[in-house]
Amino acid sequence: MAGKYTFTMIKPDAVEKNNIGGILEMMNAAGFRVVSMKLTQLSAAKAGEFYAVHSERPFYGELVEFMSSGPIVAAILEKENAVEDFRKLIGATNPANAEEGTIRKKYAESMGKNAVHGSDSDENAMIEGNFFFSGLERF
Repeated sequence: MAGKYTFTMIKPDAVEKNNIGGILEMMNAAGFRVVSMKLTQLSAAKAGEFYAVHSERPFYGELVEFMSSGPIVAAILEKENAVEDFRKLIGATNPANAEEGTIRKKYAESMGKNAVHGSDSDENAMIEGNFFFSGLERF
């Protein structure tokens, strides 16, 4: 998946607010193609496994609780320079610092409820995509 793929999740806050369509529209307008997508809900155990890299951080418990609090939309996206371009599209973690025209500026409500996750490296995009999708679920 390196180079032209990234992984994203539309988080429980954005799903609850019915922002899936608007967020997907922004992704499409930015040139991303959906390779795989599903609506699912993480158990606390699965959320903990996904975010294990943050297990020593003080926000880990809250993050796991939030990410298992409701449905999410998981997706693998395709585009040249996918990780970097998607990170620009989603904007800063804190929506107050996000640039105009970014997903988080438009849809996030706080640092904790920031609407979307985006992989931070090609390596993590592969790991995260594989966490949610088998080869049979990629098109």
